[in-house]
Amino acid sequence: MKHNRPLLSLALALMLAPMLACGVTLRAPDFLGRGVAAATPSAGDAARPIAPADQPAAPSAGFAPTPTAIPDAERGQVDQEERLLVNLYQRLNPSVVFIQVTMTTTGRGGGTVSGSGSGFVLDTKGNIATNNHVIAGATQIGVRFSDGTTAKATLVGADTYSDLAVIKVDVPASQLVPVVLGDSSTLRAGQKVLALGNPFGLEGSMTTGIVSAIGRTLTEGGTATTPGFSNPEIIQTDAAINPGNSGGPLFDYRGRVVGVNSAIRTTSTTAGSQPANSGVGFAVPVNTVKRVIPQLMGGGQARYPYLGVSLSAINAPSDQPNAIKAGAQVSNLVAGEAAERAGLKVGDIITAFNGQAVKDPDAMIALMLATTMPGDVATLSVSRGGKMQDIKVTLGERPR
Repeated sequence: MKHNRPLLSLALALMLAPMLACGVTLRAPDFLGRGVAAATPSAGDAARPIAPADQPAAPSAGFAPTPTAIPDAERGQVDQEERLLVNLYQRLNPSVVFIQVTMTTTGRGGGTVSGSGSGFVLDTKGNIATNNHVIAGATQIGVRFSDGTTAKATLVGADTYSDLAVIKVDVPASQLVPVVLGDSSTLRAGQKVLALGNPFGLEGSMTTGIVSAIGRTLTEGGTATTPGFSNPEIIQTDAAINPGNSGGPLFDYRGRVVGVNSAIRTTSTTAGSQPANSGVGFAVPVNTVKRVIPQLMGGGQARYPYLGVSLSAINAPSDQPNAIKAGAQVSNLVAGEAAERAGLKVGDIITAFNGQAVKDPDAMIALMLATTMPGDVATLSVSRGGKMQDIKVTLGERPR
């Protein structure tokens, strides 16, 4: 993701809420559920009458009275949204699960540690979607449904590039309430969304917000020979998500999944040094889910088309009005891979992919992932030395 300011701390894998030791059950913080002692009135207070709750407080001298509640005649819109949110929670919460994992540690004094995250039911066969980083390295996976039912889960498949995974439980179909998947390509900034999950182990928590932006990018680490993978079309939201929300669904106000909550950007931490919500959260788009999850369920692994290039944005000189200002410039080629074999060169500017205009590197990656598979032949429209040409490329498969 590109920023003009210094990068803030990006909490990816930390969205898994850790537990102190194996066997410790997550619970609410001690202060939750405790009663709050009523303030003891002073002698002067005792003589002061208290206005009924449905009446405005008595005005102070020199000020007009201010009502403390919205009049019934004006509550229609407020009541309608409250009813909608209550209805959505009642319908959607049974589809969201609490995931508890156990991992084995290595090194001196190795043992086990536990953590938790979220997931959501995909079908009545017991398949559940979550984030890869929630279950990565787990030796045991447990699932708890909103009604308290628990079950052991097995790993079906996981994908590090999209940070998605599928686990499966063996429970009666009547226990399973599948979600409805939406279409993330129709999302717009400003659209209302809600997140359901288990932040800090607090099960069945719902938060609301809006789509802050679309088309963000989260980059997975690469190697010395393989460029890092840029996961495109990421959704940014201000709906509060925290450690433990990872793997949980982001819904639109029609109750359709539009994303999988995966990461936050923050400079804030809790007393336990976990990243804390600062209003900038990220979700993997549901269209990525619809592309990757069927592959994980079918063979345990997702396949990605691969050009074998590093791409950079174009810096068009301001004194050259005819210079190309949109596209993705080739900054590096991976030896022996598809782009080099097809004859692409460093400095080439890709302006279109299979006839569709390319705005920037992120758009190029998103277009390739959404429309092609390994082995497909793609046509790249390329500007080289000011001259346009079409180059056909047989796409490879991104290495693991």
